[in-house]
Amino acid sequence: MKVNPQINTTSATVEIFKTNVTHNQLANKIVADFKQLYPEYRINFDLEDCDKILRIESYTGIDILGILNYGSLNNLEINLIDY
Repeated sequence: MKVNPQINTTSATVEIFKTNVTHNQLANKIVADFKQLYPEYRINFDLEDCDKILRIESYTGIDILGILNYGSLNNLEINLIDY
């Protein structure tokens, strides 16, 4: 069987979190902190959304409890959105 090397069969996990982050400066600090803790994650904020969305994508799984604990330890509201 021939396999096409251009097709990636591995799918990413994506988790969406509602936050109380309102400023780009804080969002950038959080992204930098998470990049140190989880260098394999793709992380971004959508502060224009009413839920101030934190989006995390990974091919190796996402440490949801670690993300939630980071919020608690830093007096931030970070809640997983169930979809």
